[in-house]
Amino acid sequence: MERSNFVDQIRIFCRTGHGGAGSKHFMRTKFNAMAGPDGGDGGRGGHIILRGNRNLWTLLHMRYYKNVLADDGQGGDKNNCTGRDGKDIILEVPLGTIAMDEETGEKEIEILEDGQEEIWIRGGRGGLGNKNFATPTNQAPEYAQPGEEGVEGWKVLELKVLADVGLVGFPNAGKSTLLSSITAAKPKIADYAFTTLIPQLGMVEYREGRSFCMADLPGIIEGAAEGKGLGHRFLRHIERNPILLFLIPADSKDHGQEFKILRSELERYDPELMDKRFIIAISKSDMLDEELRNDIEKELPADIPHVFISAVSSQGLQELKDLLWKTLQES
Repeated sequence: MERSNFVDQIRIFCRTGHGGAGSKHFMRTKFNAMAGPDGGDGGRGGHIILRGNRNLWTLLHMRYYKNVLADDGQGGDKNNCTGRDGKDIILEVPLGTIAMDEETGEKEIEILEDGQEEIWIRGGRGGLGNKNFATPTNQAPEYAQPGEEGVEGWKVLELKVLADVGLVGFPNAGKSTLLSSITAAKPKIADYAFTTLIPQLGMVEYREGRSFCMADLPGIIEGAAEGKGLGHRFLRHIERNPILLFLIPADSKDHGQEFKILRSELERYDPELMDKRFIIAISKSDMLDEELRNDIEKELPADIPHVFISAVSSQGLQELKDLLWKTLQES
């Protein structure tokens, strides 16, 4: 059910409306059979528009749009009447959606705000009627413009989760447990790898009514940058998070090496991820004494802040919130 309800990429066929043709018409009145050109312009074809909706969190509803076909514009008419524009199609999408052309892979639109409306694919322009071509030397033009054709092709909508903090770690590192401890989110928790198959979002309540958003993302394995495990399907969601919280369990064999592997997979996927703010949290720290903590600290990079936490005993959780909030304000 998790897999089917969370859809973060969809492929759809789009076609905007053709522009209506301009009219080639001459006015004839009771007293003047040659009153001149009065052909109106054609209406434009319908656009395809994207609108951000903060109440959506998946592209599941887009599965039912097999083909998105906008209306054609109406042709111009006599008496300088402009044709009706084709009806636009508005697609509501969750915040963090990117629209791309399938053939070129080029990013065309990015939706980041609630209510943001962007014309994704424009309809064809309407043709000009013959009234527009009348000149002193050509007072009765016998021609008008045809409408411009619409645009059609396969497009891709891709969702990248918007969150202030992204949880990064190997499967079974305790990310879901941490999220359930400091937010109201209820992710699936079990003692086996890949219990989290989709991103889970939760709001962390901070001091004085302030809050920030944290995302529990599916676990990384070595080779994720090449598509192993959940691969690219997971890694693309990290691009949105200004802070990455690396969660490393206290019972790891080599804490420093585990962080290096995680960091290496991110860098291989997208070197720009190295510009984000990193924080390391050692989970399951309730099983550590002072000596073991000191040993672990020696393994960790000196230039990256770290904190020891335990989601079960709530040890260090407030310290972690303080560090995350401070880092968010700095970034």
